[in-house]
Amino acid sequence: MNKLRATTFLIAAALAAPLAAQQEGGRLDIVVQPEPPGLMLGLVQNGPTQLVAGDIYESLLRYNSDLEPQPSLAESWEISDDGLTYTFKLHDGVTWHDGEPFTAEDVVFSADVFLRETHARLRASLAYVDSITAPDDTTVVFQLKEPFGPFINAFEVGTMPIVPKHIYEGTDYATNEMNATPIGTGPFKFEKWEKGSYIHLVKNEDYYLDGKPYLDEIYYRVIPDAAARAVAFETGEVDVLPGGSVENWDVPRLTEMEGVCSTGAGWEFFAPLAWMWMNNREGPTSDVRFRQAVMYAMDREFVKDVVWNGFGKVATGPVASATNFYSDDVTQYTHDPEKAEALLEEMGYDGAPVRILPLPYGETWQRWAEAVRQNLSEVGINAEIDSTDVAGWNEKTSQWDYDLAFTYLYQYGDPALGVSRNYTADRIKKGSPWNNVEGYENPELDAKWAAAATMVTPEERAAAYAEIQKEIVDDVPVAWLQELEFPTIYRCDVKDLVTTAIGINDGTRDAWVEE
Repeated sequence: MNKLRATTFLIAAALAAPLAAQQEGGRLDIVVQPEPPGLMLGLVQNGPTQLVAGDIYESLLRYNSDLEPQPSLAESWEISDDGLTYTFKLHDGVTWHDGEPFTAEDVVFSADVFLRETHARLRASLAYVDSITAPDDTTVVFQLKEPFGPFINAFEVGTMPIVPKHIYEGTDYATNEMNATPIGTGPFKFEKWEKGSYIHLVKNEDYYLDGKPYLDEIYYRVIPDAAARAVAFETGEVDVLPGGSVENWDVPRLTEMEGVCSTGAGWEFFAPLAWMWMNNREGPTSDVRFRQAVMYAMDREFVKDVVWNGFGKVATGPVASATNFYSDDVTQYTHDPEKAEALLEEMGYDGAPVRILPLPYGETWQRWAEAVRQNLSEVGINAEIDSTDVAGWNEKTSQWDYDLAFTYLYQYGDPALGVSRNYTADRIKKGSPWNNVEGYENPELDAKWAAAATMVTPEERAAAYAEIQKEIVDDVPVAWLQELEFPTIYRCDVKDLVTTAIGINDGTRDAWVEE
């Protein structure tokens, strides 16, 4: 038997064991901000949508903090020795929220039809898949064309949400009227959405895991102002502040309140990494020496300690330390203004101005941009801040109208899933702020990225990605800043809220409230 499959059975047994301490009933009020544009997770994959819809929809697997797969709709699975065949055994007796039976045909429709059309990030992984079949109602087989090392990480709910075939087959997915009242297999069912105020979910009484969920209902509260969200928590109006809900300087005060707990766990799968895109096409930022000078000019430890109140970790390169195959055997860009000045002199920098585009996600990001501008000015770089709103940021970055632009992206547990997309030439496309926006081109590294993704053994992949990280850090296509940590703040009587590597996005299945 495949070792992974054997491990899976052990995990499944552990999850099935009853825990007497857990109590049924109760309600949670959780902040969601900004308000989701929709809840049909197969069509919308942004953060707020995933936060809420992760309770409604499910995928085949969940992942623990070490990024190891755990059962979800699949109770067990097996991977062939050649890495080409993935066979999933589904839970029996699962129903959709409208009472219709869930079967393997729903998985085939979701992955092979619906999501191939609607989910660009998953589509890149499905390009390695030759066929998806359902030998019977509780078995699904993914047959790959060639090995794809990270494929086992593609079954997270935001990456491969399973949608009901009986509702979407043969329809216009984007205009299907059921998008407004989403139907999933998850532990909670959609009840009501009062726009601008709250989204109400209620317990799925027919959930296939005995005794779960424990909570009766969840209200996701829409509170646009960060200060107002902090007050709502202080006054008891809300129970949970997901990571990033309040400004960093409010975190110490809120976490010091009596009966308040916090955790930085639950981000391991996403591993959000912040950087500044540096326009590789034109201007000073097209010179590798200028880009290296920017790295040496920045005091990233200061930013971590002061701007982010100690939350997070200074990035060493394109792969976050929580992501598989991370290596720190790379050039270390410490704060060294003299090195920065020498590089600028070597390239003959003439004082041409560069524009810094902050991320319009609150005062913390504006302060970060000011800190970078100050550091760059100290070494003689003529930097100015070009602030805009979210729509303006999207437009400027997707149209490449910037010099330095703040962003952060998720990594999804593996360099082939969430990292390479930012650096390979085939992902240079105007109109999207989520790909190779900087315009970095390196054909030799492109070939290495592609080869690493299809290696079979972890040892081969680790060696390949170590080599890639060493080379790309010297090229500095972007200015890597920080591995972000977004602490979740919650009442201490809320238990087991974060039990997986995506935190609250699927944690309410296990959450309960102690009386």
